[in-house]
Amino acid sequence: MFKTKFIILFFLFLFLTTIFSVVIFSIVISTPYDKLSGFETFKIESGQSVNEISRNLKKQGIIHSSFVFEIYLWLLKSEGKIKAGNYNLDCPINIKDLSEILIQGQKIGLERKIKIIEGWNIKDIAKYLADENITAQNDFLDFVKNYKIDNTKFSFLTDTKNKYDLEGFLFPDTYKIYKDAQNSDIVNKMLNNFNQKITKKIRSDIQFQNKTLFEIIIIASIIEKEVRNENDMKIVSGIFWDRIKNGQPLESCATIGYILGENKRQYSYEDTRIDSPYNTYLRQGLPSGPICNPGLKAIKAAVYPEFTEYNYFLSKKNGETVFSKTFKEHSLNTRKYLK
Repeated sequence: MFKTKFIILFFLFLFLTTIFSVVIFSIVISTPYDKLSGFETFKIESGQSVNEISRNLKKQGIIHSSFVFEIYLWLLKSEGKIKAGNYNLDCPINIKDLSEILIQGQKIGLERKIKIIEGWNIKDIAKYLADENITAQNDFLDFVKNYKIDNTKFSFLTDTKNKYDLEGFLFPDTYKIYKDAQNSDIVNKMLNNFNQKITKKIRSDIQFQNKTLFEIIIIASIIEKEVRNENDMKIVSGIFWDRIKNGQPLESCATIGYILGENKRQYSYEDTRIDSPYNTYLRQGLPSGPICNPGLKAIKAAVYPEFTEYNYFLSKKNGETVFSKTFKEHSLNTRKYLK
């Protein structure tokens, strides 16, 4: 009897140990090694063995463990499938993604980098891509406006009311693209990045607040254009959400700039009377859509606002934000810093 129990316990222990090892291994190959940041050049010579390649990867700081890298390739039965060449690796990178790149072959000569800035709207992105001789400006705009939503891959887009306009969801970042990349390649890369940056935790917190991702991106896009500092973003977010709660117009100059297509130090009374679904001076609540493509700091500020006693704010010429509790105080600051 004792021997039987021992055997059962032994095999149970073995089973649990195996499961634990598989889980740990899966986590290790999916977790980027964060020693390096940015694009790192890595060269594989023709005829190099997996052992040589793994040692060089570890020596260069791209991976943490040569052993795990080699085991993963062995499990894939891909030890002999790694292609020689020059690679431009976007670090930090995990072993799983790295292996896929090295197996497929991704050479530097076929690639280039583009940088999409926080706060750019779709027209800004289209102009930039045209200036970089990547795609025609109108072709990119037409593609974005007629984009067919893939509900299985980018289900977050089903929140949008327009169902076709990707404003707000083309995530600002530095991207590596092939020189012959099509509009679909570029847009899908940006949307995929957005999908990864907006974590399950963020989405869960949005849902807990009884808000939609679309509403968050609208507020984030306004915050992105209004203030620069991360702490200021949180305070401004609190002011905006309070105004919505209290039935007040947002009165965001950034939305007027979006309507006019130009930025001014101060907008006139006539500017704020323009009839548009984006005019937050005339209409309560949110405008009909985002006014730019916000970065992660602005998005997080929209999700996690800081509620204060401030009711008003303005930006000085140097970008510093000045907050006020009363309209009288705000008027004095306006005359002081904006006249």
